[in-house]
Amino acid sequence: MTANPSSSRRSVLRTFGFWLSVPLALLQAVNVARALSDPTGFAIYYGVPVSGADAVAWVQVYALRTAFVAALVAIFLVRRDLRALFWTAVAALILPLGDAWLTHQTGAAASIVARHLAIEGYLVLTCVALFIANRNAARQP
Repeated sequence: MTANPSSSRRSVLRTFGFWLSVPLALLQAVNVARALSDPTGFAIYYGVPVSGADAVAWVQVYALRTAFVAALVAIFLVRRDLRALFWTAVAALILPLGDAWLTHQTGAAASIVARHLAIEGYLVLTCVALFIANRNAARQP
């Protein structure tokens, strides 16, 4: 007997991993808006202050790439694709670590570096929750 696709799609909404992924997508979308609307202010918030038009352009490049990530995660959320969300989260693990390292190297405040590390911790938790959700989904008849 095959599982009812609509009930399996509903069960995805009951997973901790799915709901942990939602704020990550929203945070990325907010970062895009902030980086595009106030590149200099966003760079200061992020921990890598910039000056000059060339540097501001790099913040805008960051925003465009972040828009892609936000859209991709949003698509996986709408499709309720736990497996794709898991692998995206795994691939993203390098980002907050890199951000923490870069901000540390630029002399950012410890609170900014800690914020990037906290995001890493949240992402690790999301990976674990998505792994468990995927494993549980595979066990269902």
